[in-house]
Amino acid sequence: MTHTPKWNTTDIPDQTGRTAIVTGANSGLGIATVEALARAGAHVVLAVRDLKRGESAAATVRGARGTVEVRRLDLADLTSVRAFAAAWQDPVDLLINNAGVMNIPESRTKDGFEMQFGTNHLGHFALTNLLLPRLTDRVVTVASGAHRLPGNHIHFDDLNLTGAYRPVTAYSQSKLANLLFTLELQRRLAATGSPVRALAAHPGWAATNLQGADASVLRRAVMLVGNRLIAQDNKAGALPTLYAATQDLPGASYVGPDGLGEMRGAPTLVGRTAAASDPASARRLWQASEELTGVTFPSPIGREVTEGAR
Repeated sequence: MTHTPKWNTTDIPDQTGRTAIVTGANSGLGIATVEALARAGAHVVLAVRDLKRGESAAATVRGARGTVEVRRLDLADLTSVRAFAAAWQDPVDLLINNAGVMNIPESRTKDGFEMQFGTNHLGHFALTNLLLPRLTDRVVTVASGAHRLPGNHIHFDDLNLTGAYRPVTAYSQSKLANLLFTLELQRRLAATGSPVRALAAHPGWAATNLQGADASVLRRAVMLVGNRLIAQDNKAGALPTLYAATQDLPGASYVGPDGLGEMRGAPTLVGRTAAASDPASARRLWQASEELTGVTFPSPIGREVTEGAR
């Protein structure tokens, strides 16, 4: 019986001449994604909050045929998001919405949003729409198996979870929002005849520093044990994102590991919950996100989508 090797970074098509932006690229899944794309020939922009850390991370990229660049982006500050997008004049082939915070103590973004929802969803929502007139190929948003938390839903009456904040609830809501955002973005792109595709991916259980900021000492301890016994490293965890970014997949596809419980393994198409597949919730979330950020969906040539296309 012939053994077929599973997909890995050596299967990434030549990326020479392509430009990619990776948010949250100074560690973990982000820097692994940057390195793989740069090795394949792409010009990769590390969009990071801390320029010093970004430069240090960029210096670790080895064996790249492409180039790397560092630019400042704070997804928890819409002024920063607007400034980042306004600085772009050239085409961008690939936007990877990778940055995120997980299970952190309650806090607010510069604009007053609950930090996990504001960073993981609203910041990327605004960034994507502002860059969309420059985008030529696809948007990949990093979601999570946490969207499957039993009872998880979008708290439309209180997106900031005011007075009812729980770190896991907030994180799970933000990851569900990532998938609903991808669903509605793809619908809108298709409605305008855009060639740009929206996809999502999740890394399974990947050992990164994301878990280190957990608000719970107990969860941090569990994560530490899990990172040693179960988790993939950041390079393996980045494979679903890279697969979604470089393979010919349908819009709105969701990629994750093929192993037990989607915890680890090679990238493959995976399913999502009914809540993450609901077009009505996706439209409602989109409308709420536009109202909160003041950023709306442009067509690839800069026109607003008409109500009829909605």
